[in-house]
Amino acid sequence: MVDSPGRRALLGAAAATALGTGRAAAQDRAPLRIGVLGDFSGPYSGISGEGTVTAARFAIADHGGSVLGRPVEVVMADHLNKPDTGLAIAREWLGPGRVSMITDVTNSAIAFGIQAMLPQFRALALYTTVGNPDLVGKACSPLSAVWTRDLWSSTVAPIHASLQAGQRRFFLIVADYAFGKTLEADATEAIAKGGGTLSGVARHPLNSTDFSSYLLSAQASGADVVMLLNGGQDFVNCYKQAAEFGLPARQTIYAPSLFLSDIHALGLSSGAGLRFVQTWYWDLNDATRAWADRFYRERRVMPGDSHAATYSAVLSYLKAVTAAGTDDPPTIMKALKAMTVSDMFTSHGVIRADGRLMFDEYLVQVKAPAQSRRDWDYLTVTGTIQAVDASRSQEAGGCRLT
Repeated sequence: MVDSPGRRALLGAAAATALGTGRAAAQDRAPLRIGVLGDFSGPYSGISGEGTVTAARFAIADHGGSVLGRPVEVVMADHLNKPDTGLAIAREWLGPGRVSMITDVTNSAIAFGIQAMLPQFRALALYTTVGNPDLVGKACSPLSAVWTRDLWSSTVAPIHASLQAGQRRFFLIVADYAFGKTLEADATEAIAKGGGTLSGVARHPLNSTDFSSYLLSAQASGADVVMLLNGGQDFVNCYKQAAEFGLPARQTIYAPSLFLSDIHALGLSSGAGLRFVQTWYWDLNDATRAWADRFYRERRVMPGDSHAATYSAVLSYLKAVTAAGTDDPPTIMKALKAMTVSDMFTSHGVIRADGRLMFDEYLVQVKAPAQSRRDWDYLTVTGTIQAVDASRSQEAGGCRLT
């Protein structure tokens, strides 16, 4: 039985939406259910929640609304960023709810709990908004895959690109708790392995408001690159003050955990010059622009890379079910790992043995207001990160499946 907040989330936000073809044969069979479990009301709702539901529905519609003669349904729920609530919902979905695949998820603790449930309930998970690399490392599962960037790639890939561009000195401003310390360890290792120099580290407590001393240290270090290894309001406060100090004009600034919705909230006047990693951008080509316009007509906001990843994951899942000719999860996962993911998210994605979808990612820079031609024209792609360089190696991850 789901606890009170979980049941409210499940019953209040999880009304199923069927996208059947209308054909009698499909309606006579039990539906295949896909569960979107995410943040519908909290700090990550801009990359999760209703937007990922829309993306999932698009994928189902583009596949024809049914698979193997069965209508396909989306069920949805807000986990409220509470692991107990999220796992209770997942348990009910995978048991009596008969959900075959869970996507989105957002919260790492909930994702790790789902990993443990998958063998028991014989279901799949395709994570599209979770950034913890251990999902394809020590906590990997033969029944899951990670469809978008993780914090390792978002931290290490810019360091590799900077070193290749001749930028060798780095300064780190770090949130002084587990999240920031993990990023600091990854960044420090990558700088050392690449032959760079760590010019300094400044650690700040969670929920800081004054970053002036840390930024002055970064400025005085003479570092080529300043990395802001923090997130949320800490990042917003830190970067706004960095802009006031004029750092973006003299030093390259990277942040590992940013999304298009963050730039929309920050504004071009404050965010101009900021650099980070994106797995997808709506203005890459004709196909991405067409899909983004479709999304915008539905949601009145442009999609971010997590929305595009959800579309790709759900569409690929349905293609794999069709190819496998069965709803058996291990057989479907085998079909997924045998296929090339080719859609508007990536044209040549492949899933490694550890469950990591491998695809090219992009280095981007926030435009100055004068450079923006229209609403949501926020980013310039400055480089491509090849798939092999965009993810931690299987050996380093330690997944038992490899």
